[in-house]
Amino acid sequence: MTVMPFFGEFAALFTAMLWSGSSMVFAAATARIGSLQVNISRLLMATTYLGIVILLFGLPVALSGRQIGNLAVSGIIGLALGDTFLFKAFKEMGARITMLIMSLAPAVTAALGYVFLGESLSTHAVLGMMITILGIAIVVVDRRAPNSGRSSWSVEGLAFGLLAAVGQGVGLIFAKMAFREGEINGFVATLVRILSSLVLLIPGLLASGRWVSPVLTFSRDRRALLLTAVGSILGPFLGISFSLIAISHTSVAVAATLMATVPILMLPLVRIFHHERLSWKSIAGAFVAVFGVALLFLR
Repeated sequence: MTVMPFFGEFAALFTAMLWSGSSMVFAAATARIGSLQVNISRLLMATTYLGIVILLFGLPVALSGRQIGNLAVSGIIGLALGDTFLFKAFKEMGARITMLIMSLAPAVTAALGYVFLGESLSTHAVLGMMITILGIAIVVVDRRAPNSGRSSWSVEGLAFGLLAAVGQGVGLIFAKMAFREGEINGFVATLVRILSSLVLLIPGLLASGRWVSPVLTFSRDRRALLLTAVGSILGPFLGISFSLIAISHTSVAVAATLMATVPILMLPLVRIFHHERLSWKSIAGAFVAVFGVALLFLR
């Protein structure tokens, strides 16, 4: 099957666009019902969406044992553990510093891709990654979201942030291994990853005694239900699916870098919807990141 040039790169950028929208929607939902409820509910809703699409379009679901195993490990490490550490880092240090640490995720992914997948990068690609990450860091350091809570360094928060970055990278590596075993539909792969993460998350939540029935929660707050449903479509349903499509058509390092441009893509959204004034530093950082992205396409 002929694939358009840079299909993986475009899929990664589209993923970042989807995650930019879902971030804003989930932020509004979290303010109403809390991050724990949103995190579980978004995955349960995405499972429903994915199941409907797979059945409706008759997508091929035959996977080898190794593919299922790699996707399961990817889901557990990348979604269950990685996202849990990410939320803990948000709580400990605030969104701004946590996102700064997470900007290291592409570099971690590149190193893991080189060691475990044998993926090497051209000089152009390495330079493009470094410039893009620099632009992202400039924007993240400059932007201080209103009402973002804590925004200070801590050893525990730093550990959580680094574990989240590593979890994201390791999750992508195992997903790529599954795709190397044979052709997989991105939506089917996403369903396996999410179901695997729920196998760990739901028992853990029940054991913690913090489980609140989503039906009860959303019956009290219909607005939260709408926000979580929309965010689930943009994030775990379409976003994760296209992230897997991206890594199946380009190197995990390049895909991770392009998917990390969420803070850049959110700038026009916060300007339009929250009427935030953008500083010259944020604008400069955006231009730096765009230049880095251009280098990735020119490599």
